[in-house]
Amino acid sequence: MANNKSYESINRGVIHVDESPIPLERWRQYLPNWLKRFLPVRGGRAEDHHGKAIFGFTVFLLSETIVFLSFIFTYVGLRLTHSKNWLPPGISGPELSIFVIINTVILLSSSFVIQPAENALKHHQLNKFRWLWLITICMGTYFLISQGIEWKNLDFGLSTGLVGSTFYVLTGFHGLHVLTGVILQITMLVRSFRQGNYEKGHFGVSATTLFWHFVDIIWVFLFSLLYLC
Repeated sequence: MANNKSYESINRGVIHVDESPIPLERWRQYLPNWLKRFLPVRGGRAEDHHGKAIFGFTVFLLSETIVFLSFIFTYVGLRLTHSKNWLPPGISGPELSIFVIINTVILLSSSFVIQPAENALKHHQLNKFRWLWLITICMGTYFLISQGIEWKNLDFGLSTGLVGSTFYVLTGFHGLHVLTGVILQITMLVRSFRQGNYEKGHFGVSATTLFWHFVDIIWVFLFSLLYLC
């Protein structure tokens, strides 16, 4: 009986002991506030469900980063080893047009819209959150539609040598992530109209915001690789 009471008291404790060999808590105090959000406090406080969930989601994004890196390194390797015959005869490849630049600016600018939206929700400014969130959805949707138009007007397809297969795999995989982000945003927006839905927490909004920043950062690398190099 005494052991059971002791076990229950441990479970009711507010702190889980951080048994990691890496002194995360010591390093955490030197990090900027925006970066601290990705690490749970002292191994994860029992009541800090938001912090632990964000940390788990960050690990998931790191795994997604590895997938993108594998595609990117494959592209670079193929580009270097097939530089002489990279473009088949009569194919110009992806071009840096004003259309692509505008599309890129809109996608990257959406990160500066979605973050204030999350901050508005933290301060219980629900209407402001909804409007900013809706604008982000529109910007993401615009990017997807514009990318579809670009694909339609390209002079090469998926089966057009290495340039076609690598271009469509990279942009298509990224586009799938953009679509996922838009769907998540729509879901969070709909949930905001449920009475008291975000009073106990807003992990879904924070995770979606983090995912959107990830999508934007990935596009910076893809844009540089596909259109500038």
